[in-house]
Amino acid sequence: MWEKLEESGAGMKSPQEIMAIFKETGALLQGHFLLTSGKHSAQYMQCARVLQYPRLAAVLGQALAGQFTGLGVETVAGPAMGGIIVAHEVGRALGVKALFSERQNGEMTLRRGFTLKPGEKVLVVEDVITTGGSVREVLALVRAAGAQPVGVGVLVDRSGGQVAFDGLLFKSLLQVKIEAYDPEECPLCRQGIPLVKPGSRS
Repeated sequence: MWEKLEESGAGMKSPQEIMAIFKETGALLQGHFLLTSGKHSAQYMQCARVLQYPRLAAVLGQALAGQFTGLGVETVAGPAMGGIIVAHEVGRALGVKALFSERQNGEMTLRRGFTLKPGEKVLVVEDVITTGGSVREVLALVRAAGAQPVGVGVLVDRSGGQVAFDGLLFKSLLQVKIEAYDPEECPLCRQGIPLVKPGSRS
């Protein structure tokens, strides 16, 4: 399956094929997870398990980049941690620079000498979104610098297509609807299944 994915490159658009890769690499986790939103879920998409394989990361980046050709993208930006590799690979595929934002004192910011120019066309990317909160923070950062967001791309949209970004072009390689529960209504809690926080935020 991996070889088939690599050969198909930018033309690869089958959600079934992508989901198979996530399953084969162990990226679709089963258990009891605490999401960044505060809700609980029985499933979690750990994209890092796919992105740890550089050839797969390159192919996924190329496939995502193919959704944004013709927009004049000058820079690809993603939030740390999940968006770092995605931004790098999408930037490589588009032949433009890639950078990432970080939280400093709770606020999304550009560090390490990264800058954006007024009017610079920026594609914002992320590995997986549920509510799109981190992406919105990056979009706000881009606009505050005077740059111009031209689209949002993610590997996995786990909102089931329910998230939008102010009319910007929004594309994902895979859409999944994973049920999430408020903590007080979580059936996994009632079953006594240990709660795990798998994401990158502490």
